[in-house]
Amino acid sequence: MVKPFWPRKSPHFLACRRAVRPAQPQVAVGLSGGPDSLALVAALVAEGVQVRALCVDHQLDANSAEVAYKAASIARGFGAEAEVLHVRVKSSKGMEADAREVRYRALTQAVGEGVLAVGHTRDDQAETLLLSALRGKAAGMPRWRDMGAVQLWRPLLHVGRVDTLGACEELGLEPWMDPLNHAEASRRVALREYILPQLSQLIGGDAVTALAGAAEELVRDEQALEWWAGDVEKLEHAPSAVRRRAIAKMLQQAGIELKKAHLDAGEALVCDWHGQGAVKLGKGLELVRKDGTLWVERAER
Repeated sequence: MVKPFWPRKSPHFLACRRAVRPAQPQVAVGLSGGPDSLALVAALVAEGVQVRALCVDHQLDANSAEVAYKAASIARGFGAEAEVLHVRVKSSKGMEADAREVRYRALTQAVGEGVLAVGHTRDDQAETLLLSALRGKAAGMPRWRDMGAVQLWRPLLHVGRVDTLGACEELGLEPWMDPLNHAEASRRVALREYILPQLSQLIGGDAVTALAGAAEELVRDEQALEWWAGDVEKLEHAPSAVRRRAIAKMLQQAGIELKKAHLDAGEALVCDWHGQGAVKLGKGLELVRKDGTLWVERAER
C-alpha cells in the first residue's frame, strides 16, 4: 500500500493541487488508475478533501478487475475511501462510447447526489475540440456540468498531461497505462501522437494550449446560448443569429435533426407570435410556446 507523502519539491504535483483549489469538503472521484485520475485523487487528499474514489471494472478484459482493485488500494493508501464498481458493457454505438456511457451511469448512481470529479486535462480538452470539429460541431468540455443531482467537475482542464504524469513520478506511483491510449486505430491516439505534435511544429508553439483555450471560449459561447434558450423575452431582444443558435441548441439537446424550416418556425414563435400551433419536429416531438417559454414536448395524440 502506498503511504501518503507529499514531497517538498514537486512542481507537477503542485500544479495539480493548485487546480483543485478551492474544492468541496467531500468529493467523489472517478478513478481509473491512470495518471490523470491518480494525480487528481492525491491532489484532493493533499488539500484536505474527504475523497471517495470510485473505480469502475468494465470487465472488458481479464485484467480489468485487478486494475480497479489496485487503483482502489492506492487511493486508500492516500487516505481516501475507495470502492470498486462492477459493470457490464453491451456494444451498440462502439465499445469506447458504450463503455463511457456505462461508466458514467455507474458513477452517478454511486454518487447519488453531490460532486463527481474526473481527471480530464488540458490535453483531453484539445483532443476533444479537434474530434468534435471533425464531426462537424466543434465543442469543448465545461469545467462544471449538471448531471441530474450530480455535478460533474473537471478541475484539471488547465493542467497538462505532462503534470499528471510528472506528479505520479514525484509521488513514486506507477499508474496504469490504458492500452487503448496507444491503439493505432483510435482517432484520439492519432491526434495525440501525430497530429498535435505536427501542429505544434507548424505554429512554433504549444498547439495543445492554443486549442484548449479555443475550447474554453466555445464552452462560454454554449453557456451563453443556454442562458438565452427557451426564454421568449430574452430571445426576442437577441440578434437573429443568436436567437437561431439558441433555438438550434434546444433542438439538438432534444436529439432533433436540425432543419432550416425548424429554425424559421421556431423564430416565428418568438418574433411573429399570433397564437400559432406547435412546430412539428419529427420523432413525435414538437416545439411549443407556453407562458413566455419555448418547450420541446412530445406531441399529444
